[in-house]
Amino acid sequence: MNIFPDYKISNTYGIKGVLEMVIEEVLDRQIDEQPKEVFYCTKCVNSNQRPRMRFDENGVCDACQYAWEKEHVIDWKSREDELRALLDKYRSKDGSYDVIVPGSGGKDSCYVSHQLKNVYGMHPLTVTWTPHLYTDIGWRNLQSFISSGFDNILYSPSGVLHRKISRIALELLGDAFEGWSYGSRAFPLHMAVKFGIPLVFYGENQPAEYGGSVELKNRSHDTFTDWGKVSYKGQKGIDTLIEKGLGYDRFTKEEVEGNASTLAFYKLPSSENLKNLKLESHWFSYYTKWIPQDNYYYAKRFCGFEPNPEGRSEGTHSEYASLDDKTDGFHFYLQFIKFGFGRCTSEAAMEIRCGHITREEGVAFVRKYDGEFPGKYFKEYLEYLDLTEDEFRHIVDKFRAPHLWEKVNDEWKLKRRVE
Repeated sequence: MNIFPDYKISNTYGIKGVLEMVIEEVLDRQIDEQPKEVFYCTKCVNSNQRPRMRFDENGVCDACQYAWEKEHVIDWKSREDELRALLDKYRSKDGSYDVIVPGSGGKDSCYVSHQLKNVYGMHPLTVTWTPHLYTDIGWRNLQSFISSGFDNILYSPSGVLHRKISRIALELLGDAFEGWSYGSRAFPLHMAVKFGIPLVFYGENQPAEYGGSVELKNRSHDTFTDWGKVSYKGQKGIDTLIEKGLGYDRFTKEEVEGNASTLAFYKLPSSENLKNLKLESHWFSYYTKWIPQDNYYYAKRFCGFEPNPEGRSEGTHSEYASLDDKTDGFHFYLQFIKFGFGRCTSEAAMEIRCGHITREEGVAFVRKYDGEFPGKYFKEYLEYLDLTEDEFRHIVDKFRAPHLWEKVNDEWKLKRRVE
């Protein structure tokens, strides 16, 4: 059974379109650390294949344990008092920018920005690292967000360079999103340094909310010391991709040197600049109970946010998350290939923890939608990365872990699914 649409793509960006040119090396160290026995959380649908996920003696994942703490242990009034004290320290008296909020104009950045400005009296400058390929709904939501009262800097790195970074990230790490992830995290900090704004607010602490790295769950802000382990899959971020790209002749030395200013935005600002500014990068989810569905309704009410007009996104049942990039679906699809769980698992697990659906409903959603092939933008995805369909198949298959996948009648099947 061929799960891929019958697209025939020609190469357009100068990389030879033959299988011999596909890089065979795998650099994602998380794959090596996967437990070989697969099991699922007894309260939600999280898999133990999620990197750094931990479970208690009852088989409850760390995200569910944290969700219990959010309901029964954390004093949210005290947390809000902490937030007000923090913002009082940084709030400008002349209307000048006093906080950077990274975001796409999606539900979460709308919520954080609007709360900071209209509830807490801050003066945010919002910052956006452009998606690989904007969707119509993503662009409309960004414009609606700006129109609702926010200043915004939209940064687009060199298209040729970024495509090459995305291509080699897909081949080496199984995720073309990797370069985008570096930039979207680091660029706002550069803008903080440039404008002399020592406070940055991201949305949620993802490892705490979705699972993994539980040592971060009670931390209000990022100390910039955990990037290598948590964000970079055991690698050195963009430096690894550039070094490997040079070694595989995907970049020339002149190309790298000529794009030094662009590449700097994929990395943290210098430690000297961070120290001199006394920059603090906080998670809004530490101070308020983070409920993505509530953020959606809030953004819809106050920022004109629109859900997916098709009713749901490929690979999941939801309609309001990760809507801005045509390549989003492939990020989650490759996650499914590498770790055996996809977009629907993460979203259903969160909705179970928030009490919106039961575990039984979550299991049904996951079994129906997880791993669904994102065919809508497949042609554009291949063209963007200068890949043929055969090359894409080859890359996908090299990331299938033997303890997760088996071939049955010439079709790949997961050995174990949530139940």
